[in-house]
Amino acid sequence: MGGTKDGAKKRTAKLLAQDPDYFRRIGAKGKKGGKLSPGSFTPETAKVYGAKGGRISRRGPAKAKLGTAEKGN
Repeated sequence: MGGTKDGAKKRTAKLLAQDPDYFRRIGAKGKKGGKLSPGSFTPETAKVYGAKGGRISRRGPAKAKLGTAEKGN
């Protein structure tokens, strides 16, 4: 029943039965931020992470659009 409203209600009930402060704890973790929270990025770190993402891109090399390639005479 995963991914349904009924399943979510059951899971929420189970989590709260195990730990009544469960959602309070995970909310506090999100609010504190961490290593990759948006507030911790500086222009220097953004440059480093952007370069890393560019190197591991899966798009492949650029291709010429149709009709823009030079024709040999």
